[in-house]
Amino acid sequence: MKQVTPKKHLGQHFLKDENIARKIVNGLDPGKMSTLIEVGPGTGVLTKYLLDEFPDFMAFDVDTESVAYLKDHFPEHATKFLHQDFLKYNLAEMNGPIGVIGNFPYNISSQLFFKIWDHRDAVSEVVCMIQKEVADRIVSKEGNKTYGILSVLLQAFYDIEYLFTVPPQVFNPPPKVQSAVIRLTRNEIARLECDEALFKRVVKAGFGKRRKTLRNALKDLNLDFATDTEVFGQRAEQLSVSEFIQLTKYISE
Repeated sequence: MKQVTPKKHLGQHFLKDENIARKIVNGLDPGKMSTLIEVGPGTGVLTKYLLDEFPDFMAFDVDTESVAYLKDHFPEHATKFLHQDFLKYNLAEMNGPIGVIGNFPYNISSQLFFKIWDHRDAVSEVVCMIQKEVADRIVSKEGNKTYGILSVLLQAFYDIEYLFTVPPQVFNPPPKVQSAVIRLTRNEIARLECDEALFKRVVKAGFGKRRKTLRNALKDLNLDFATDTEVFGQRAEQLSVSEFIQLTKYISE
């Protein structure tokens, strides 16, 4: 079959550097998962290193051409390539713990991380390549302008490492931005010491109006709580993950 054509509307930038592909795959710890999912396998630059290493493997791609290409090149593994949207798949149907790997399409990377957060009890490890700007946000700590919603939500349940930066020229077509590979490893916190659904609402509301103090930013929650304590005079980017947890506890009491 002919080569797959990268599609702009799908955010496809196919990695063509084998050394970087191996480095990404080497970032995985096989002992942390029962099932491995690859998101957006494209032309299989990562896939070929995963098929034999991880027997319980599945790859999701919304691109019909990519799925056909992979089935043609790896016919003995054809059933592992699904023409399906990972964002819509019910992960409860899979054997956990689950590992996730991929060169995430830049236009849906945030949605993918929210999906992972929603299934944090099942997803034990993630190794992915994303836009460097997004990677910097995810690993950022409080007090930085890059600190935001994904920083807080993901750091509450995962240990996050920035592994390495990837230049544009190793892709086809080259993106206009730098990329980065990060690793998320599920920490030992089974449950937060607060209402987790409310925690997510508080974090999103706080950063939704990040230039305002929390006293004003959290008004949209329409909850009945006193805002006369010192923390409400701060902005969302000033609070650590643990302080967001304590804030959520206070609001719910």
